[in-house]
Amino acid sequence: MTVGNEARQALERQRTVEITTIGRRSARPRRIETWRYLAAGRYWLTGSPGSRDWYANVLAHPEFTLHLNELDLQVRGRPVTDPDERARVFGEIVPALDWAGSLESWIDGSPLVEIQLG
Repeated sequence: MTVGNEARQALERQRTVEITTIGRRSARPRRIETWRYLAAGRYWLTGSPGSRDWYANVLAHPEFTLHLNELDLQVRGRPVTDPDERARVFGEIVPALDWAGSLESWIDGSPLVEIQLG
């Protein structure tokens, strides 16, 4: 099995993930727990509307580590700012979250990063 297949299988099984980003100001590693989502056949990181340090770090340093059980992957984050793409992706993610609030608030105010596996 290739690392890519192993990574995809781990991502399929594991919704809660940890990521280590590089601090945009400190340049030090920052590890947090977050959720990954699947939409449009790809994997995403996002969160409820509001600013996030991890997102600011990915904007400054797109490469980060994705921690999946015993698998640590070097990946790249692709921030999504295009309104049409944001609407399509959030249109798949938000309706499945009973606590999410309005789709519009996510499109307007949530970070959205595609996890690129390499």
